[in-house]
Amino acid sequence: MNDSEVLPRAGAVTACAARIAAAPDVAALAACAAEARQLATALHREEAGAALVTGVLSRLNDAIAARVLALLQQRFRLPPARWCWLGLGSEGRLEQTLATDQDNGLVFSASDDGEAQQLRELFLPFAGAANQALAECGFPPCDGGIMAGNPRWCLSQSEWLEGFSAWVRTPEPEALLNAAIFFDFQPLAGDAALAAGLRQALSELTRGNEIFLRMMTVNALAASPPLGRLRDFVIESGSGGTIDLKKFGSRIFVDAARIMALGAGAAETSTAARLRRMAAEGIMSKLDAEAAVHAFHALQGIRFAAQVAGAAGNELDPQNLNRFDRRVLLEALRQARALQQKLKSRFHIET
Repeated sequence: MNDSEVLPRAGAVTACAARIAAAPDVAALAACAAEARQLATALHREEAGAALVTGVLSRLNDAIAARVLALLQQRFRLPPARWCWLGLGSEGRLEQTLATDQDNGLVFSASDDGEAQQLRELFLPFAGAANQALAECGFPPCDGGIMAGNPRWCLSQSEWLEGFSAWVRTPEPEALLNAAIFFDFQPLAGDAALAAGLRQALSELTRGNEIFLRMMTVNALAASPPLGRLRDFVIESGSGGTIDLKKFGSRIFVDAARIMALGAGAAETSTAARLRRMAAEGIMSKLDAEAAVHAFHALQGIRFAAQVAGAAGNELDPQNLNRFDRRVLLEALRQARALQQKLKSRFHIET
């Protein structure tokens, strides 16, 4: 993609961001959300690269969420307490594709448990309305209820920290699943210092915590790249001949980068930034980190292409790929396997 192609599209992205910031209501924001998806699709078709495409889409989606919250603040009388809206999962990593639902939470300040309960009752109508407005903008509600309008995820800073501590201290299956979603958070609106406090406390909990990190690794290794010894791809029976490029592809990089970053107490949340930070810390070589970053972006690009072509989620039939993209996918999955081998060696895991 040359400069003459980049600059006009950059102007369109800037104009879209301006419309989002000035949107007078949710209906206008829904139109902006559709425009954001169209812009991301155009960038993909112009071969802008997965890192840029998903980054632009995620930033515009974040701006939409922030504007939704700003509009709703005018309708709801919020209590005089500090609060922050958290984007979680792929939103927290700035890695959203066209197929994305809501993962969010709300943190607020409270002096004790009693005040936390009172404030929660005041924040929940606001959070629920925000979840509904985001759904109207094309972001489906989370099937698992991981949304700020759910009382479980509208918590005081102390309550969030208690939950984080419990998940790290007792890494049972549900705790590990929660860690994989909630530990990738970023502030979208409100007082970002509350999120920074959570990040600092989380770093102290996970840095060098071998038991927790090993359990996270065992859980992450449950999904392995669909590669065979005699054939290039191994397709699960009952899958209809398709590969889930998220579960058996990009998620492997996401999980590995998260585990290493949490172990090092790193504040980064995006997968590429985490991998590069690990190289800077000497946890992996710069060459290995860059190979993993490029492989992750290649998988993200193939996922995005499948969604642009009409895939409802992350399923792809490799038979539909051209010869070049097929080899790119194979090499990306080999890099995923190499990253898992590094984790196995690090934690002495036999499989």
